[in-house]
Amino acid sequence: MKFVSSRWALGALIAASTLLSHTAFAQDGGYPNKPIKIVVGFAAGGPADILARIVADTVGPALGQAIVVENKAGAGGTIAATQVAKAPADGYTLMLVSSGHTGNGAYYGNLPYDTVKSFTPIGGVASTPVVILVNANSPYKTLQDMVADARKHPDKLNFGTGGGATLTNLATEQLKSDAKVDVKAIAYKGGSAVLTAVLTGEIEAGVDTVSSSMELARSGRVRMLAVTSAKRSAVVPQVPTVTESGVPKFDITGWYGLIAPAGTPPAVVQKLNTELNKALALPAVRERLQGLGAESMEGTPIQFGHFMESETTRWSALIQRLNLRAQ
Repeated sequence: MKFVSSRWALGALIAASTLLSHTAFAQDGGYPNKPIKIVVGFAAGGPADILARIVADTVGPALGQAIVVENKAGAGGTIAATQVAKAPADGYTLMLVSSGHTGNGAYYGNLPYDTVKSFTPIGGVASTPVVILVNANSPYKTLQDMVADARKHPDKLNFGTGGGATLTNLATEQLKSDAKVDVKAIAYKGGSAVLTAVLTGEIEAGVDTVSSSMELARSGRVRMLAVTSAKRSAVVPQVPTVTESGVPKFDITGWYGLIAPAGTPPAVVQKLNTELNKALALPAVRERLQGLGAESMEGTPIQFGHFMESETTRWSALIQRLNLRAQ
């Protein structure tokens, strides 16, 4: 997945200017000398949680320290982000963010942190398409079926999402706008809760990542109606895109990455980025990501910072255009 450039270049210059002063710290083995924590803003079992644990299991041993995953679910990841933004900038508190992080500022409007300035990018982890799915017993065989019914019966269908500015919620809102349908977006605390609601019949449809829903689809318990990416997923090539299902130019792909509090020493950031990229290049990790329907996102901290800012611009514009605000 390609990264995009932007005003993170200034941060790069600052980082470069201070790198020499931190070189000794990085070389003398001072970091890390105690366990590291990765905070995840969603419940255990969802894609963010799974990816954080893959990072912990591979990067931790390479650094010689345990990496502990802490789930702090709620408010679209903003509770976790608030905690991390206020944490010491020493490399011992990190956050596994999803793409929804970049839209939270526009959606919530008055956060105790800035989604860009309050954090230091470490690196991308993985990207994965979002999928619209239903219970295997649902009468809807295609997305066209569902859209047609939604137009006949406005406000009847309930779509489970991650809520707030999460990508699953934004995908639902964009679908409502582009397909001109009136469905309810019901917020849940993570992908696993959405899937449970679909399985129990609590909601008619769910919007989740391919990675977290693929096993249920393979076992025949849910039916994937469409992926939201521009092209079909190589992991579930039989599932059509939203565009193929009659909604033109629909293109939304989820991603996950690692960030730290602003001011984290550049040498620490570089060390984490190096080990993260090494882990993502391991055949076993690549295979595991592919099994989850995800693609690795290796790159430098500067590249990931550029990418995050471009995503912030994109999702903020969508949120403002659709007049989406936290209730």
